[in-house]
Amino acid sequence: MVTTIPNGFTSVTPYVVMDDAAAAVKFYRKAFGAEEKMCLSTPDGKVMYAEIQVGNARIMMGGPCPESGGDLTKSAKSLGGSPISFYVYVEDVETAFNKAKEAGMTEKKGIENMFWGDRMGTLTDPFDVEWTIAEHVRDVPLEEMEEVMKNMAC
Repeated sequence: MVTTIPNGFTSVTPYVVMDDAAAAVKFYRKAFGAEEKMCLSTPDGKVMYAEIQVGNARIMMGGPCPESGGDLTKSAKSLGGSPISFYVYVEDVETAFNKAKEAGMTEKKGIENMFWGDRMGTLTDPFDVEWTIAEHVRDVPLEEMEEVMKNMAC
């Protein structure tokens, strides 16, 4: 029976435009242990659509496609970065963070404990996509977080 949300997906699933989706799939396998779920290529070998699984999350990606007439025409690299980033929860932040660095990610912010209870660090991948890797280490009451926020500025 057909379901309104395909098996393996959640109701919100990111779709990322990559200049080289094939290289991105390969890189995410190395950096995060991602599992390739699907890959559709044009006759000349260009990946137009791919799905990977990172932990329990599915990510869709494909190459720029100006012919689509939609917004899937530019990658983060072609735009000089992206306002979208990925926040990935893991069991061991140090191990996952170091594995991502060894795979070729650039450290943007080292691992530190945050006031909301996560231990996290941020990296940028070779495709100019930002990834924060986090481990939840402490449950923090909302009131405590609000108190800290009173003294913060962005």
